[in-house]
Amino acid sequence: MTTPWNLLDLDAALRAAWAADTSSPHYRSQWTPDNPAWGHCDLTALVVNDVFGGDLVVGEVHREGRQYGYHWWNRLPSGVELDLTREQFRQGEVISAARTVERPPGRPAHRWEDYLLLRTRVAARLGELPEPA
Repeated sequence: MTTPWNLLDLDAALRAAWAADTSSPHYRSQWTPDNPAWGHCDLTALVVNDVFGGDLVVGEVHREGRQYGYHWWNRLPSGVELDLTREQFRQGEVISAARTVERPPGRPAHRWEDYLLLRTRVAARLGELPEPA
């Protein structure tokens, strides 16, 4: 897949697009501009996958010995792992049990409207994005 953008362009567009209304509903009330990546890992991983392809990776998030959620990131076709939202974890969280997951075809099962909103904001900065594979 060839794109007119580079990773820095995509990273800047995503950071400009993140907001409370696209953060995970489970964590939306905790979102602040001081931690804009909060609750955006799943949608960010999908948009990165839309643009650069590769694999989706998911792991368990643990804090103080208890699991409280999941974290998503990307493995690019080159094999490099890319996590644009890792910075959201600031309280000693540990990510474990990472596994590659196949992206189902079509629309995401969860958070479709949030995904479309984030994609629209990113496309407003970059131009039309490739359709999901």
